[in-house]
Amino acid sequence: MNIGDKFPNLLGKDANGNPVSLSDFPGKKFIIYFYPKDNTPGCSAEACSLRDGLESLSSLGYQIIGVSKDSEASHQKFAAKYDLPFPLIADTEHELCEKAGVWQLKKMAGREYMGIMRTTFVTDEEGVVTDIIRKVNTKDAATQIYALLDGRDNPNPA
Repeated sequence: MNIGDKFPNLLGKDANGNPVSLSDFPGKKFIIYFYPKDNTPGCSAEACSLRDGLESLSSLGYQIIGVSKDSEASHQKFAAKYDLPFPLIADTEHELCEKAGVWQLKKMAGREYMGIMRTTFVTDEEGVVTDIIRKVNTKDAATQIYALLDGRDNPNPA
């Protein structure tokens, strides 16, 4: 997925097994973030940063959606533990990850495996990608996104 590409409307199922589509949020722009695994330090920090920045990002018209290959049950526990108020997509077969181009070969501790490359996509109201963040600051993800958008979407930047 590159800038100018359109995200698929159907993203997958959320933590409760309900299908989630971009069209479920009419008039919204999207922050769709892909992360490797629930309840790991970096992924938890990123989710909490986005949770804490939700009000500011929502005021600019954005809906946040998280995606990982974890199960619906794992997402339920993760969302409850950290009080996450946005949908988490259970992409257990990594179909959306592959479409987005974030399912890639990774290397850690001398071994290679396929996994999710932490990536954040920003879209317009039509689901067209306007920005991609590949070097996500997990502890300050919301501020990183807000800094990227500031002045563009906010008619009265501070």
